[in-house]
Amino acid sequence: MLTHIHHINLLVRDLEAMVATYRRAFGLPEPQLETLSGRGVRTARFRIGETWLVLVQPLDPDGVPGRHLAEHGEGLFLLSLGVDDLGAAKQSLIASGTTLQGTERSGLANWRVQDLPINTFGAAQLQLCAET
Repeated sequence: MLTHIHHINLLVRDLEAMVATYRRAFGLPEPQLETLSGRGVRTARFRIGETWLVLVQPLDPDGVPGRHLAEHGEGLFLLSLGVDDLGAAKQSLIASGTTLQGTERSGLANWRVQDLPINTFGAAQLQLCAET
């Protein structure tokens, strides 16, 4: 079912400053910048091998990312696990007794994502992701 680590989201307070830090430290190229108004965030994503590293600056303090930043500070927000077929992966999880959190939604670059309950996987925020 799982194919790879699709992306890692890191919450930051100042997107421009952190982009400059990552580029300087790791020699990364200019990132792809996007705004996800539905999630209330601005993002910068870098491709590293098969995985995307996504820096996320919350714009909405009342949204999930904004609340997480206020409670926990900057750092790891979620780990997204790649799947080829999101529908089949969801069915497999449900058949195994695992519940899903919320509904499937659209992420960056039309990625299809499904959040998983944080209490199921040892306090780690995981999600499944398939590219369309």
